Amino acid sequence: MMGEYGLSLPRVVVYAGHYGSGKTTLAVQTALALRARGGRVLLADLDIVNPYFRTRDHRARLEAAGVRLIASPYAGSNAELPGFPPEAAAAFDDTDSHAVLDVGGDDRGALALGRYAARLNAAGAAVLLVVNAYRPMTARPEEAAAIREEIERAARVRFTGLVNNSNLGAGTAAREVLDTRGYIGRVSELTGLPLLFTAARAEIAAELDGPVMALEP
Repeated sequence: MMGEYGLSLPRVVVYAGHYGSGKTTLAVQTALALRARGGRVLLADLDIVNPYFRTRDHRARLEAAGVRLIASPYAGSNAELPGFPPEAAAAFDDTDSHAVLDVGGDDRGALALGRYAARLNAAGAAVLLVVNAYRPMTARPEEAAAIREEIERAARVRFTGLVNNSNLGAGTAAREVLDTRGYIGRVSELTGLPLLFTAARAEIAAELDGPVMALEP
């Protein structure tokens, strides 16, 4: 679980990045890990773009663990203009809860985050750019850096760190993650953002360098 390999995150954590980078998986795993430590946790699904893989799909697991899920009532539906959950303000109003925000892909999805720009800055939130070296649109460091610029411009929020979520799916081996060290180092150089941690399946996490979030099934 998160924390076994030296991870430390502030009260408010935001995951953003390109489509398919793994933001939702990270948001769910972070919320569950924080809840396992004790205290209240809420997860706000701000992804109003992608109706296919959403935190709502994990509602039963999250609620069973005691995580409060905030999501649009139209998420995953055929609505042309998905609704934005007004309850998401609880991420800032409830200062006794940990808050994890899952933001939609690229600049269009980041527009939802813009309304909370001032409050994110005031909360000292960790705004994390999730990258996957094996995704077609972020296979080059320059592409990942460009995504960062698009999201920051749309959201009016600055990223504070990087998450290396490079993987090839369920069968990803440790070597395939280790092989992306040069890639993520270059993304860090181009963006000026530090690598906060690498995410990987629990069974290979111990084989990796530096802070690691071990992803449970």
